Amino acid sequence: MRNLSMIRGLALNLYERLYSSVIRPHLFKMTAQDAHEWALNQLTRTDDSFLAVKFAKLTQQLTFARQLTPVGKLQLKYPLILAAGFVKGMGFASEEEALKAVNQGINIIPGWHMMPSLVGLVEYGSFTRYPRLGNAGTVIWRHPEDMSTQNRFGLKNPGAVAAAEFLGQRLNKLPPQYGINIAISPSVDDESEEIADIQEAAMAFLSRNVYPTWFTLNVSCPNTEDDPSGHQTHGKTMRLVKALVEIVDPIPVWVKISPRLSEEQYVALIEATELAGGEAIIATNTLPMPAPNDPHLMAGVGGGCLYPYAIDTVKILMEKKQMLGAKIDIIACGGILSHEQYSAYSQLGVKAMQYWSALVYLGPLAAALISHKANRNI
Repeated sequence: MRNLSMIRGLALNLYERLYSSVIRPHLFKMTAQDAHEWALNQLTRTDDSFLAVKFAKLTQQLTFARQLTPVGKLQLKYPLILAAGFVKGMGFASEEEALKAVNQGINIIPGWHMMPSLVGLVEYGSFTRYPRLGNAGTVIWRHPEDMSTQNRFGLKNPGAVAAAEFLGQRLNKLPPQYGINIAISPSVDDESEEIADIQEAAMAFLSRNVYPTWFTLNVSCPNTEDDPSGHQTHGKTMRLVKALVEIVDPIPVWVKISPRLSEEQYVALIEATELAGGEAIIATNTLPMPAPNDPHLMAGVGGGCLYPYAIDTVKILMEKKQMLGAKIDIIACGGILSHEQYSAYSQLGVKAMQYWSALVYLGPLAAALISHKANRNI
């Protein structure tokens, strides 16, 4: 065991040097948009490559130390999860077009196979009931000065039905543990319609025998020109979560929320999630800030800039959870870019965390690198 740990440490040290001195500088010569599209193209090409997937799985086995993590009514094999927003698929104008692409054998969810093979735990999505083209033009930026990313993808995705059909045709290749993130459709004002959309989206997966390890309900979408805070009230959150729980039970439901809400709102979200049967809250989604190319539009910031807001949110949630005697778990998401942030969240009692920007700044083995250094410093 000690020899394996030493080999893992040497491999990760070599990887870190290679990524920081060679690969990242090369990628950063491209714009964030071009680099993101290049990465998705590589994933599209390699998802069905036996050799590429096999190599990815061997790399994961070498670099990731199994660390059983009890969270959200589950026992996860690792504490770090790639957050929704990366493996979410192509955008389409209609469900008919999306299903046509699936039937033509097009890979509509780049990374569906390679990413979990390489990085372990992945949350697919967000998926809305119907396809969305997302926002046009440049939609992703880097801010290297504080290791932040910013995006306004606009919930670009193939829709729940096409995504479920695509994954349902590949059941034997899906990872042993993974999540599916379902988002409330923007600009839907009628709550009964929102509930129907959520339930239909979940049923699209279940009816095709796609049973994720957990479902996440995303009530916080900061870059769609929709007001995410309107979903994050006690009554509405409880009704939405309950509607999803009714459909997917016994699969656990987690709820993803926004940063920078009031303490009263966080109390309401804890109470609502627990009363509705949810098992965990993910804190937080990205922070809405003016887009670099148009200050009149909002784009979600993640990474270093989000960290102080996310950890403050987690502190509040942990305090209020204890005050209320609530049993739900808090999953951290925001600015986990090194073992230092990982340890700071851990000291608050957080067991599991999600990351996204670390993928950009530390590369595909970010989670392995962070958890290895964190365990070494215990």
